[in-house]
Amino acid sequence: MVPPPDDPFPSGDLLALTATLVDIPSPSFSESVIVDALEVSLRACAHLEVDRIGDNVVARTMGGRPRRLILAGHTDTVPANDNEVARVEGDRVYGVGSADMKGGLAVMLELARTVTEPAIDVTYIFYAREEVAAEHSGLHELFAARPDLLAGDAALLGEPTSAAIEAGCQGTLRMQVVLAGDRAHTARPWMGRNAIHRLSGLLGAIDAYEPRRPIIEGCEFREALSAVAVSGGIAGNVVPDRVELVLNHRFAPDRSPAEAEAHIRDLLAPFLEAGDTAEVVDVAGGAWPAVGDPVVQALIASENLTVGAKLGWTDAATFSAHGIPAANFGPGDATIAHTAGEFVEREGLDAVHRGLCSVLLGT
Repeated sequence: MVPPPDDPFPSGDLLALTATLVDIPSPSFSESVIVDALEVSLRACAHLEVDRIGDNVVARTMGGRPRRLILAGHTDTVPANDNEVARVEGDRVYGVGSADMKGGLAVMLELARTVTEPAIDVTYIFYAREEVAAEHSGLHELFAARPDLLAGDAALLGEPTSAAIEAGCQGTLRMQVVLAGDRAHTARPWMGRNAIHRLSGLLGAIDAYEPRRPIIEGCEFREALSAVAVSGGIAGNVVPDRVELVLNHRFAPDRSPAEAEAHIRDLLAPFLEAGDTAEVVDVAGGAWPAVGDPVVQALIASENLTVGAKLGWTDAATFSAHGIPAANFGPGDATIAHTAGEFVEREGLDAVHRGLCSVLLGT
């Protein structure tokens, strides 16, 4: 279980490996350098079959085992914030993407290189452009171009979960609402109708919104509705005749995107009139918790893992939409992802590696 000698990455120390990955810049759309290095490392492993599609690399064991587990992680990060160089302090490594999700990539890479005879077949997917709009997703690119490479019985995403299982994920819906009014001079506002003032009732209803908290497969989800942007007005002396409000709704996986949209339209209905519009501009469904999958159950049992719901959206939903049960399991704290002080700790790296290694080896 030792990587081949021509491998470009260090081995045996997950913290050092994470730091090396952090030191290779990979903001969205600029991932070719890190993908080149990963491809070299994986192709050096005789036990793996490796394919590259664009800036996505898929490495698979082909042992003919009855079940196949997918381990997946994205190679891109958000833009650096004076943290583009890894900084190791004790058992922590700081730097852009350290938690989201180069720590998870480090675990995947170490397993791919060293577990040469797994008890189940494994597919390792290193994919591009997760941190941007779904239309650019490398994972979507793979499903469109080579779905055969992504066949599997279950998938685990290395997103930061503090080494707990976050099963499934919530869906997300973004809606643009436009309320109309009538222009007038602000010296005579009674001669018009102020579109911005019309927001008061709608914003009050959103502020008073009581989200559902359904429990699904033992995991408590918590829905949310937020106003995230507002714009209107054309001049300081004109009563505005148009205001635009953008809403974001996070919905549990027991609702389809269509059901989530209908729910929000019901809330909006009392505040909309002829001439107003409400348009969905982005939507992605959630993923049902995969806690019933035998591989996920074995992982939970191996480390007595905490299991909860993923309140954000992840590509667990993408796998779920293709009929592959998925969950999230990775090192790092999601609440500090994308911050200037982002870091990941050795303890979390080791815990995730230990759990996945146990499942892959069947121990």
